[in-house]
Amino acid sequence: MSKVTVVGAGNVGATCVNAMAIRETAGEIVLLDIKEGLAEGKVLDMYQTSTLMDFDTNLLGVTNDYAKTAGSDVVVITSGMPREDLIGVNAGIVKDVVTNILKYSPDAILLIVSNPMDTMTTLAQKVSGLPTNRVFGMGGALDSARFRGYLAKALGASANDVDGMVIGGHGDTTMIPLVSKASYKGVPVSEFLDEKTLGEIAAATMVGGATLTKLIGTSAWYAPGAGAAMMVEAILNDQKKMVPCCCYLDGEYGQKD
Repeated sequence: MSKVTVVGAGNVGATCVNAMAIRETAGEIVLLDIKEGLAEGKVLDMYQTSTLMDFDTNLLGVTNDYAKTAGSDVVVITSGMPREDLIGVNAGIVKDVVTNILKYSPDAILLIVSNPMDTMTTLAQKVSGLPTNRVFGMGGALDSARFRGYLAKALGASANDVDGMVIGGHGDTTMIPLVSKASYKGVPVSEFLDEKTLGEIAAATMVGGATLTKLIGTSAWYAPGAGAAMMVEAILNDQKKMVPCCCYLDGEYGQKD
C-alpha cells in the first residue's frame, strides 16, 4: 500500500490531500503541521466527506510527529510563509522538514511546493543529499495548467482539449510559455488565435499567481494543491507523463545546475 505525507496543513497542503483522497491516489495519506490540532481538524473534515464523495482513503492528521510519516513513498512539502520575501524563514523551515522526514522515510521522493519554489527545491536537494531524480519542484505543472486554461477560454474550448507547456522558472520573469508548441486537438493554436491574443495569453500566464493574489489577497491554493496531487499520482503509478517541473540538470538539454 502506497503512503504519501503532506507537510503543511495550510490551504495548499490541505487541498493537495483532499484531491488525493478523492482520487484515492494512495492507500494512506498523512497531513502534518506544526500548529496543534490544525492537521487533525482538516483531516477529520475531509474524512466526513468520504461517504459523500465515495472514497476509502486512510487519512491521518498529526501535529509535528514525524514518526507517523514513516515509510512514506512521496512527501509533499508545502510548509512555510506564502510571501517570497521571507526566503530566510522558509529556508529554515524547509531544511528542518527535510531533515526530519528523511529520518523516517529515507527512500522517499520529495516534491517541493514551498515558496520561492525553485530556491527551496535546490535547498532541499542540497540538504537531503538525495539523488537528483528524487527531488522535484512543482511549479511547471501549475504554470502549464494556467496556460492551458487561458488558451481554452480564448478558444472557447475545453481545457482538456488544449495542449500547452510552460518551462523555465516559477516566477513572473523566468517562466516560458511555449506558445509555438501549444495546440488544440493537435492543431497549432496559431491557426485559431492571432499573435496579439497569444502574446496576451503568455503575459497573463506569467503573472497568473500575482493576479490571483491581487484578487483574493493571498496566494492561490486550489490549482497549486491539485498540481501537486497530479504529480504524486503520476509518480506513484509511473504514468509516463511528461510534466514540467523544477529539477537539477547535469547535461540534460545541454544545461547544468
